[in-house]
Amino acid sequence: MEAIETAQSKVPRGLVVVDVRDLRKVYDSFGHRVKALDGVTLSVKAGRFSAIMGASGSGKSTLLHLIGGLTRPTEGQVWVEGNNLGAMSDRARTIFRRRRIGIIFQEYNLLPTLTAAENVALPWLLDGKTVRETRRRVGELLKLVHLEERAEHRPDALSGGEQQRVAIARALLNDPAVVLADEPTGNLDSKQSAEVWKLLRRIADEGGKTILMVTHEAAGAAHADEAIVLKDGQVVGRLEPKGSADASLVATGYQELAG
Repeated sequence: MEAIETAQSKVPRGLVVVDVRDLRKVYDSFGHRVKALDGVTLSVKAGRFSAIMGASGSGKSTLLHLIGGLTRPTEGQVWVEGNNLGAMSDRARTIFRRRRIGIIFQEYNLLPTLTAAENVALPWLLDGKTVRETRRRVGELLKLVHLEERAEHRPDALSGGEQQRVAIARALLNDPAVVLADEPTGNLDSKQSAEVWKLLRRIADEGGKTILMVTHEAAGAAHADEAIVLKDGQVVGRLEPKGSADASLVATGYQELAG
């Protein structure tokens, strides 16, 4: 199996790359104020694979969206790679997200008319990179996710697991400071899910990438260094599976914290 090669991230392994301070998010729903997050404070170090767990409505996806700059907090601050996302204009935040944050969605978010290679390349095409350097980088990433022979296939010719691996390659294109994965295996079967979790584990270990993954599956969180458990919009504890892949350990610990 080939080693993962990436350019050096700006934040050395072990230093804080994500810093969330007293984060609150309130939504108005039919005249009622709903607290999605209620004073979340946490930090994640570079090179760590962290899972975010919680029941539906616990605030885990909201937290991920705030860290990704996809929405603004009601109160509190989100710092990524030393940058306060809340202090940025919408345009500056969009550019920062495209260049320094990789995002993997449950639904893959691939353009159906583009090939696997073109979907991976899209962020660099938007940034005006040359065809030569884009082709080289895309080739490296498709090899990394074991899809080099599927480069010219469109999404409808790929399995769900293959589509998600294309999305992972695209998320790594800019050598981001952090990779956010929102239920990345929600549409996959158990075999494909395990492949994705193992791939994310390798990217953290060999590529030194900081990964935050929202998941409701103990088997997925067990591949992470730590699992941050949310309940009612608050952090109620952390588990440390340390990449052991011991799902029973995570499931038991999660029930004690969130049950």
